[in-house]
Amino acid sequence: MKEQARFWRHPAVPGVDLLKARYVTHRFTRHAHAEFAIGLILDGVEEFDHGGSLRRAGAGEIVLVNPEVAHTGHPGTPGGWAYRMLYPSLESMAEIAADLGRPRGTPCFPEQVVGDPALAALLSRAHRAAELGDDLAASTLTRTLFGRLLARHGAPRPPADPVADPVGAPGAELASAGRRAVQEAIELLGESLLDPPTLDRLAQSVRARPFPLLRAFKAETGLPPHAYLISLRVRRARRLLASGRTPAEVAAEVGFTDQAHLTRHFKRIVGVPPAAYQRAAGTYKT
Repeated sequence: MKEQARFWRHPAVPGVDLLKARYVTHRFTRHAHAEFAIGLILDGVEEFDHGGSLRRAGAGEIVLVNPEVAHTGHPGTPGGWAYRMLYPSLESMAEIAADLGRPRGTPCFPEQVVGDPALAALLSRAHRAAELGDDLAASTLTRTLFGRLLARHGAPRPPADPVADPVGAPGAELASAGRRAVQEAIELLGESLLDPPTLDRLAQSVRARPFPLLRAFKAETGLPPHAYLISLRVRRARRLLASGRTPAEVAAEVGFTDQAHLTRHFKRIVGVPPAAYQRAAGTYKT
């Protein structure tokens, strides 16, 4: 069975990307999205680790992946799986949640695999309308879908669990100190895509010790710093590719060794190679 994937921008709803794919042997490396990932399994089974727990989604079930939660994706059966995915931005979902009068705060989905035939049918219709370029139907159905998903399966994001303190602060300062150090480390990595620091230098820069920082970083993000750096590079690459830069230029600008290195990691996280992503953005150059 042949693998195929198409990635494109929603024609009528800003801040939403779409993917229609069949994967047989493809495996998504552990990564985190800045946006939600919402999909309908059409055929087969997808297995994915989400926040440290293995999930299994079969035909007719809806997959709900929250932003900034490390996850994977791989075939759950020898024939792989086929699905339709939507990737709405956190901002667009928060806006819809506010319009619905939902509690203040970042929305999330507590369950990552749900059986909801009515919403599955709505997701399929919304995705197909976007595929056909029916802007009015696609925008109406997509916004209706997001609203109903939040109403039926959404909840405010719970407070973050305490993380190990890399500095050794006493008492109630443990969680805030550890989280602050991790956030500073993330910001530093984002500023150092071309020349990232060693773990020791990273820890020193955020006034922490290397091993406790590593534990805190994994507890907070689900990824070690070097894997999180790859996710940051791919996020930056997406923006540059969408602006019209060539894959070779982008690879050099975000810190990958060459275009092949970019392509390998890009497909493992996004699901399509850089050229296909640029075609979706309308910036592909032959």
